[in-house]
Amino acid sequence: MAPQPIREEYMLTGPLESSNEPYAIAKIAGIKMCEAYRAQYGCNFISVMPTNLYGYNDNYHLQNAHVLPALIRKFHEAKINSAKEVTVLGTGTPMREFLFSDDLADACFFIMQNYNDPQLINIGTGKDLSIKDLALLIKKITGFQGEIIFDASMPDGTPRKLLDVSKLHSLGWRHKVELEEGITMAYEDFKNNVFKNK
Repeated sequence: MAPQPIREEYMLTGPLESSNEPYAIAKIAGIKMCEAYRAQYGCNFISVMPTNLYGYNDNYHLQNAHVLPALIRKFHEAKINSAKEVTVLGTGTPMREFLFSDDLADACFFIMQNYNDPQLINIGTGKDLSIKDLALLIKKITGFQGEIIFDASMPDGTPRKLLDVSKLHSLGWRHKVELEEGITMAYEDFKNNVFKNK
């Protein structure tokens, strides 16, 4: 049975994933600081927890980018070099959720106008897909014609990362940019503003 979506109140209820521990501790410290300032000084601070983001002006570096922009670059370069295959690290089975960065900005603006509770609030789409399906979608969008090879010798990371966004949905906000549309826009941005300047 797959892990359930992550609810806001689950924070600090289990061990941190080792590869993310320093980053996670820094985020938790910031959230707790906002809660403390709100409680002690009445500051109207709200912490949000976004899911994996992608969008315009992303980091497309093959070694240190997040999976989605790194795959955009991999598939694009494979296409223009007429490569026969693209290697994706891991088995392709982990599930991930992705949100277009403009939707995050829209959600933050909405929350500032419609939410005033001390508890953090998740921002995402409430939908996830496997890394394999993500790779297939990016292959389609970029027009790469070769094969996808999954390197199962590389670690997969957390099996599933999906946020419970029911609280945000109950306030009336939902994402506008669906994944295929968003990746298409990000790919055009990559070609026009990143790749042509290499």
